[in-house]
Amino acid sequence: MMAEEEIVHAATSAGVSISPSLDLVAESAQVPHEAPSIDARVVWLCGVAIILGVAGALVAEALIHLIDFITNFSFYGTLSLDKASPAGNHLGVFVIAVPIIGGLIIGFMARYGSQAIRGHGIPEAMEQVLTNRSRIPARVTFLKPISAAIAMGTGGPFGAEGPIIATGGALGSLLGQFVRTTPAERKTLLAVGAAAGMSAVFGSPVAAVLLSIELLLFEFRPRSMIPVALAAATAAGMRIIFEGSEPVFPMPAGIQSPHLMAMAFYILLGAVMGVAAAAVTRILYAVEDAFERLPVHWMWWPAIGAVAVGIIGYFEPHTLGVGYSNVTAIISNNWSTRFVAVMCFAKFVSWAIALGSGTSGGTMAPLFTVGGGLGQVLGAVAVMLVPAAGIDLRIAALVGMAAMFAGASRALLTSTVLAFETTLQPLCVLPLLGGCAASYLVASLLTKTSIMTEKIVRRGVAAPHEYAPDLLQQVLVGAVAAKKVIALRATQTVKEVRAWMAADGPDSRHQGFPIVDSAGVLQGVLTRRDILEPQTPESKTLKDLLTRLPKFVYESTTVRQAADHMARHNIGRLPVLSHEKPPKIVGMITRSDILSVYRRELDESAQEAPTLKVPRLGRRKTKRKA
Repeated sequence: MMAEEEIVHAATSAGVSISPSLDLVAESAQVPHEAPSIDARVVWLCGVAIILGVAGALVAEALIHLIDFITNFSFYGTLSLDKASPAGNHLGVFVIAVPIIGGLIIGFMARYGSQAIRGHGIPEAMEQVLTNRSRIPARVTFLKPISAAIAMGTGGPFGAEGPIIATGGALGSLLGQFVRTTPAERKTLLAVGAAAGMSAVFGSPVAAVLLSIELLLFEFRPRSMIPVALAAATAAGMRIIFEGSEPVFPMPAGIQSPHLMAMAFYILLGAVMGVAAAAVTRILYAVEDAFERLPVHWMWWPAIGAVAVGIIGYFEPHTLGVGYSNVTAIISNNWSTRFVAVMCFAKFVSWAIALGSGTSGGTMAPLFTVGGGLGQVLGAVAVMLVPAAGIDLRIAALVGMAAMFAGASRALLTSTVLAFETTLQPLCVLPLLGGCAASYLVASLLTKTSIMTEKIVRRGVAAPHEYAPDLLQQVLVGAVAAKKVIALRATQTVKEVRAWMAADGPDSRHQGFPIVDSAGVLQGVLTRRDILEPQTPESKTLKDLLTRLPKFVYESTTVRQAADHMARHNIGRLPVLSHEKPPKIVGMITRSDILSVYRRELDESAQEAPTLKVPRLGRRKTKRKA
């Protein structure tokens, strides 16, 4: 790369007066260095990530205890932090009033505190990443977990993981707003907090990293992945201190490796779960649309939705609250298939109405419950039809659980690994991978958006759905830049160049021209506007018009660096220099040249005729003898 002294010398030889301000920006004339993947700033982020991992685990533990406290007080009238489930309450018909009271409190908190506490948690975090440079308001950090604890503690059929992930993300974002960070680093801190929260709830550090990549970071870079991984590992270690090392959803021993016919069923089951996931997403947002049409203020919607939660909870108490114990019972095959079918259907109706009303709660645990129940029911039907297939209802329930979440969230790897980490059943990994992949495929064919992205897409936010490599980073400038360069001599007068342009030759129609000295060394770049400016005397030479240092790139520079250089200096073209001494101009790269790289991607998507053909096998034709 040309040193600063060379640039200053080039400018001086062109007659450019270098002011102190230009001396300070001389480095900006050079092509920007590609930022290293790992540097001292990443080390700082890793240190902050470990602190956030501890903080996220503490927040998760505090929220879980707060849910238990509100549950004990609401359904049993006791002041206790012990684990409690609303399913064992003895309130009778009065149980209907408990979720309604919780809905009224949440409505007031949303209206007079922050409307951002409404919803799942993850879509709201995604929206802040995509539209607000990962800035989450400080009050959301405190109001979101409290509102979620009230919702679930008063019987809301949600999961704690969504609000905890949102709270951890808000904590990371809040820290990123207090210290000097870039938007990219603030996004990483948001994902760090979210991963810490999820890892602390489920003891699933790898799944937490994958969820951050698939739903929050929208990238796969060491600069962000390493801090997220350290935070997730730290939070999982903290969970072991608080809860022990037992899996969140323990399964009984005796799981056998599936046979071929059973594997085929699990993959088919995943495809069915993809249909179910697409249906769940549409139903959920149809309920939300129905609430939008109510002639009352949205503040009252959570209480209205809570009426259905209370009525359903009266007839089937297992639908109330977080319901992690329900998931364990289903994948352990502890309940009859008929009870599982009824309970899961009731859970789905209760959850869809409650979440559609705009209250605060997560989606993961309800999707696990509904998916696991549907997997067990379909597995039982398959056992009756094909008893020799070797289908295990516990694996069927686990595959249904993970595949439902994979299809609904479009987080394939997260779903597969999460199901393994929360059960610690290695023999289930193969059925999980096949089932989740099939669900992902079918759900993607049926719906363009997921349960996580539908909400933000409706608000006009484009949600990424693929993480492809940067094409501009894979192509060098020398491969796309125009090789024919129309350069002007620094000694030419303005009158001469204007006359040349007036002749309207094909070479004079360019919008920008590099200016070179007698040796062909770049001195600067002038545009048509610079040369045709009416107030410029025709007697001046082109070197007299040069007032700033030249911006350029080398032919070995990536197109991504060239595009960044153009955007940083708000220019539309750059001279391309060789690595000779002194460097020579070997081309010009424009915005159109950069766009041509994307045409390559379009060409790669077009089908081509076969280049190899299988020779036909047959008898050779023999000539008849005359």
